[in-house]
Amino acid sequence: MKYGVITVLVIALSSKLWAETYVVGAQDIQYYPHYDFSKPDDKGLAWAILQVFAEQSGHTLVYHHMPVKRLQLELRKGNVDFVYPDNPKWYNQNVPAEEKFFSTPLTRALGGTIVRPEDVGRGIDSIRRLAIPLGFTPVNWQHRVDARQTQLVHVTDTLSALYLLERGRVDAANLEYSVTQYLTSTAVNYGPFTLDPALPHDNVGFMLSTMHHPDIIDELNTFLATHRDVINSLQSKYLLQRPDSILEQLQQRFYGSESG
Repeated sequence: MKYGVITVLVIALSSKLWAETYVVGAQDIQYYPHYDFSKPDDKGLAWAILQVFAEQSGHTLVYHHMPVKRLQLELRKGNVDFVYPDNPKWYNQNVPAEEKFFSTPLTRALGGTIVRPEDVGRGIDSIRRLAIPLGFTPVNWQHRVDARQTQLVHVTDTLSALYLLERGRVDAANLEYSVTQYLTSTAVNYGPFTLDPALPHDNVGFMLSTMHHPDIIDELNTFLATHRDVINSLQSKYLLQRPDSILEQLQQRFYGSESG
C-alpha cells in the first residue's frame, strides 16, 4: 500500500515538473463570443477552451492582448510563446506560415460581408467601400482592391466598422457573423446587420500557433480530439453555431432554394 502511495506521488510530482507557464499573445480586438482578451473575466470561447486544456495538462497560460500587426513580431522576438487566433492562410510578413506550427482549429468562424438587410442581393459591384479591422487580411477582396473596384477602410475595432456601416460611410464590413450579432444585441443603436451569403465569405479555423513549442501544439490537438463533448458544450454556452448551418439559414432566408 505504501508503494502505491509513493508511486502516485512520484507520478504527480513528475507531471508538475513538466508543467510550464506559457504566454499567449492574443488579438487586441473585440471578437466576442469567439474571443475578447481585454475582458477581465469571461474572455470568450477560445479562452474557455484553453483554460480547460491548461487545467487538464497542468500548464499555466498567461494572456497578453496586443494589436494584430504586433503579435507576429512579438512571436518572432520570443516575447510570446503562442499567437491566437492564427491561420496558415493569413498573410504575414514577420513570420511566414512555414516557420510556424499550427493547432487544429479551436473553433470555426464565419467571416464575411456584413451589410444592412435591405442591401442583401445588390451584388459585389455595390461594395465600393469596405470597412475592415486593421491587420486583417482581405483574402477574398484583394483582387478587387488591386483593381481599384473596392476601397478598404481600416478601423481599429469591430464596433467602429459597424458605426461606419450604420452611418452609410461604407457599403459593407468584413467581419464575423456571430460577432456582429452579439455587438448589435448589446449596442442598441446599431443594426440590424446581416451577412450576405452571395458575397465573399469564408469558413475559417481559429488556431493556436507557435514557433518553438510544437510539443504543446501536439498536446492541445490531442485534447481537442478527445474532448469533443467539452468543446460542444462550450460552443452551446456561447451560442455559437457551425458556419455551414448559419450559411444555410441565411441562404434560405434571403435567396430561398437558390444556391449561394
